[in-house]
Amino acid sequence: MPGPSLNVVMEASAALPEFTLGRVFTAWSLAPVPFVVTVWAAGLYLLGVRALRRRGDHWPVGRTVAFVVVGMGSFYLATASGLGTYDLTLLSVHMVQHMILSMLVPLALALGAPVTLALRTLPPGPRRWLLAVLHSRVARVLSFPPLTLLLYVVSPWALYFSGWYDASLHSAYVHEAMHVHLVMVGALFFWPLMGIDPVPGRVGYPARMMLVVLTLPFHAFLGVTIMGQSELIGHDWYPSLHDGPMGAWLPDPYDDQHLAGGILWGTGDLIGLVFFAVLFTQWVRSSMREAEREDRRLDLMEARQRVAGRDG
Repeated sequence: MPGPSLNVVMEASAALPEFTLGRVFTAWSLAPVPFVVTVWAAGLYLLGVRALRRRGDHWPVGRTVAFVVVGMGSFYLATASGLGTYDLTLLSVHMVQHMILSMLVPLALALGAPVTLALRTLPPGPRRWLLAVLHSRVARVLSFPPLTLLLYVVSPWALYFSGWYDASLHSAYVHEAMHVHLVMVGALFFWPLMGIDPVPGRVGYPARMMLVVLTLPFHAFLGVTIMGQSELIGHDWYPSLHDGPMGAWLPDPYDDQHLAGGILWGTGDLIGLVFFAVLFTQWVRSSMREAEREDRRLDLMEARQRVAGRDG
């Protein structure tokens, strides 16, 4: 079944008032796909945490907050709040949504360690299936760091400089698939780097730091390219909106595209630095734990040597 046509979507959004920061938190819409995904993902995670606690096992509160509140909360905010309501009206709003879905949501979900939670709570049968997936060749290929970096870098270029973005404006199904794609590509890249889960594709901390650093100039270059482009992304979509009632408040499409490129540039570097800080903190903590284990090993060896000396 084809998605709604250009005219149908434009008529549905024709009465939108002027976009302001406050509209992000007041102009909510009950988008079915984000709602179902959020409820199921957050619900299953909370059921897993409840199962652990009922049998007396500990699960860090920070992981729950990261996955449910920050991760799935940001996903729903980006797709059902005013950001989702206006993402077909302003390219700049879509770009904020893009950055949340492709960077913030994957980071928070990874820090929530849902795979570890599943391995600790699933029955034996499903646990074996999950382990088989994690150790499969497909999983190893999809988590291969050079490949995930390539996918992460190429996807936005393919989105904005092919017919893909135009198709997302004209079809609700392609539009929702684009949201899921942004999260999945971000998860494939950042999960092995930032996450706690035992997933394939994990490399040493120096290599992880290098991969994160490599993403910083990519966002800047793409943002500057969008800012300087003479052709409108979406072609006649945004100018056509000026023919309706929203024309009284809509900014010039070229000015809005310039703002969208700046958002991509600025927030990409900002969130990239957050990733860098999180990864550096994880590295320091890992080094401290390794030092503690080495101290205990040396203490044990020394104690054994003293015992052996007395016995001798």
